[in-house]
Amino acid sequence: MKLIRDLATALNSVCVTAITLCLAVSAAAAAGSSAPAPPGKLVDLGGHKLHVNCTGKGSPTVVIENGLGDFSFDWTLVQNKVAAFTRVCSYDRAGYAWSEPGPKPRTFAQINMELRDALAKMHEPGPYVLVGHSYGGPVIRNFAAMYASDVAGMVQVDAAFEGMRVGIGGGKTMRLGADAKGRAIPPARETMKDSDRPAVHAAAESPAEQQLDAMYRVLPSEQQRWQLWAQALPAMEDAEGSQMEWSGEYFAKWLATPQDGSLGSLPLVVLTRAEGGYDNSQDVPGAQMEQERKEGQAKLAKLSSNSKQIVVHSGHNMDLEAPDDVAAAVRLVVEVVRKHDKL
Repeated sequence: MKLIRDLATALNSVCVTAITLCLAVSAAAAAGSSAPAPPGKLVDLGGHKLHVNCTGKGSPTVVIENGLGDFSFDWTLVQNKVAAFTRVCSYDRAGYAWSEPGPKPRTFAQINMELRDALAKMHEPGPYVLVGHSYGGPVIRNFAAMYASDVAGMVQVDAAFEGMRVGIGGGKTMRLGADAKGRAIPPARETMKDSDRPAVHAAAESPAEQQLDAMYRVLPSEQQRWQLWAQALPAMEDAEGSQMEWSGEYFAKWLATPQDGSLGSLPLVVLTRAEGGYDNSQDVPGAQMEQERKEGQAKLAKLSSNSKQIVVHSGHNMDLEAPDDVAAAVRLVVEVVRKHDKL
């Protein structure tokens, strides 16, 4: 089973292939006795457990929000570097790796509340420097909107943005937010219902049947094994389907309301890849998609009056391809927060 690598691929998968609803099982049950020991802690949120891995010492604490199809240990290279100068926490969203499936729908608000509650139960004090990659970028924007006093700074790592054009198959594209249905965001909750249990494929490929994507070969061998194990767990597909279904509501709201300055003067670094790598196989020219991408990334920098955009010569997965650049950006924000300075 080839899992989703980034937001564009994820949307394409959802639009082209319907999720087969065959069997309801939890990630923990699917893993069975073959599950490797988690490097972090399993935090009981009163109905499900979330895996959070914190290392290093110092303040402010850095908290990483993954992209779609990504796991806490994908950030091993960055986390080890950041842990050298401050406290840093990576985690797996509900339904990913060691984290049990959580309440649905998987809205940004639901994800934000679970992370905040887990950090509080671990006695990891804020305010935090939030790092969001791809899909994780808009997730941490919403965290800052909900819990402003808990956020000291932010790093957007080649993040998704409202209006971003993505492929949906058959040479067609859509803008993020265009699929919104105008639904109200339901209140977040920690309690589980029977309907929250994931409906997943009856069988998934075993790690032995899967091929490790070349981009993960920069990780230590243990993390490479974890990658194959986590990709084979069936619960993540259900979680991601709900995440993508509801993300459009947030994108549509942001498109309808001016976002410049919405983060106030929060220290913000926006990391943008140098080239989008688009071709002319879609319903709009690659050059147009590239221009829209650059404009969208520039708009992310306008979310705060205290921001800096940095172009990185890397692909989308900067945590794997350019960990030094990501760690340097995190350190820049951490130092600004410590000195109460400006970027």
